[in-house]
Amino acid sequence: MSRITLSPERQLKELQTGTDEIISPGELLKKLKKSWESQVPLTVKLGADPSCPDLHLGHAVVLNKLRQLQEFGHRICFVIGDFTAMIGDPTGKSKTRPHLSAEEVRQNAETYKQQVFKILDPEKTELLCNSEWLNKLSPADMIRLLASRTLQQIIAREDFARRYQEQSPIHLHELIYPVMQAYDSVVLKADIELGGTDQKFNLLVGREMQRQSGQEPQCLILCPLLEGLDGVQKMSKSLNNYIGLNDQPHDIFGKVMSVSDQHMLRFFELLSRKDTAALATIRQGLGDGTLHPMQVKQDLAQEIVSHYWGSEAAAAARTHFETVFSKRSLPDELTEFQTSPGKDGMINLPELLVSVGFSDSKSAARRIMKQNGLRIDGQTVSSENISRNSGETFVLRQGKLKMIRILVR
Repeated sequence: MSRITLSPERQLKELQTGTDEIISPGELLKKLKKSWESQVPLTVKLGADPSCPDLHLGHAVVLNKLRQLQEFGHRICFVIGDFTAMIGDPTGKSKTRPHLSAEEVRQNAETYKQQVFKILDPEKTELLCNSEWLNKLSPADMIRLLASRTLQQIIAREDFARRYQEQSPIHLHELIYPVMQAYDSVVLKADIELGGTDQKFNLLVGREMQRQSGQEPQCLILCPLLEGLDGVQKMSKSLNNYIGLNDQPHDIFGKVMSVSDQHMLRFFELLSRKDTAALATIRQGLGDGTLHPMQVKQDLAQEIVSHYWGSEAAAAARTHFETVFSKRSLPDELTEFQTSPGKDGMINLPELLVSVGFSDSKSAARRIMKQNGLRIDGQTVSSENISRNSGETFVLRQGKLKMIRILVR
């Protein structure tokens, strides 16, 4: 068991950095002091429903805070909501989420296990699935749990209230989601639960259910939602403004470099693992001009890549960026892809972009082309079909980050 050596006051100060709200700081400090004096770690819970297979840097914000608590020496419980994912978290949704099959949930859960350990120490993390206890509830148990909440309390939450006002359907299974998630905290006897600001309602239900069960209510650490590459809307795969944890090193580096200078400090505060003193130094240097924003942003991009791919890959990604983008040249080694014209003798570019992995679909590829985001040998291309002879090669470049050499066969 790890020894807790950092003072409670210092722990609280570090936890408050990059955090939107703590409920409540006084309660949390009291728990930290008790843990420090007894050397009994606090039980810290983070739940995540495997509703989609990929995690991105938006998810990393709360995972980094969890890692911080892990480094302080506390017990970390990462709960995969394989049961609750089949209900579907209604948070922020204007309509009922599509139902996921048990197999879809299982597959997504497997990818979560691989991705979260890019951030957390696998030897110090308890990986749990809430189906372990929720599947064991009898109908009578379920009725007792649901009796802890009133309909008025549940539909008072903003998204339900809005849907009710708009007369949009609210299905009964959605109403029990907060109760099921809250029961996880009761089972684990959680001292602290983490989540995004959008999860505040659900996490508060956990506090109330613990209190009703005779437990000391958990403290909440609510992390802000990271804006995406556009600097406006929250990072989301559906909005295509995200940086995936499984993205290649040079892609992560390049995408971080595309973040605006104004938004860069936000990324530093939420994604860097530097302590509060180091972040203050960077903030001051940018303010008084002793640090150049480009240099600072490259340092940030390199640090973020190193979190998920290691220091060597991060250094190589930085060299790649400087070669390709700063010096405006092609890298020495460029991946080659072979293609053949169709029956009409033409190469269809949307199909090619999907084949090389630049776009998820032909419709997405067409959107990129309409935005002048595709170039061949440095020239912007708008036509969907091009003619090339066998043996010819050309460099296909989508946006600033993706490029590949095409050989026509």
